[in-house]
Amino acid sequence: IVMGPRAILADEPTGNLDSRTSGEVHDVMRWINRTLGVTFIIATHDERLAGKADRIVRIADGLIVQ
Repeated sequence: IVMGPRAILADEPTGNLDSRTSGEVHDVMRWINRTLGVTFIIATHDERLAGKADRIVRIADGLIVQ
């Protein structure tokens, strides 16, 4: 964030967190996205986190399915 990236790649950013902390992390990522214009590309199995995204791309067996 300090260097002003245009995008941040996050692999399971909330995978080992409790639900409250997970929500806080999501809120921070959303604030960075909206305020600083940084795009987040997130790989997750957390349907709650994915459901809050502006766009979802689902991949199965190495292929984009949705």
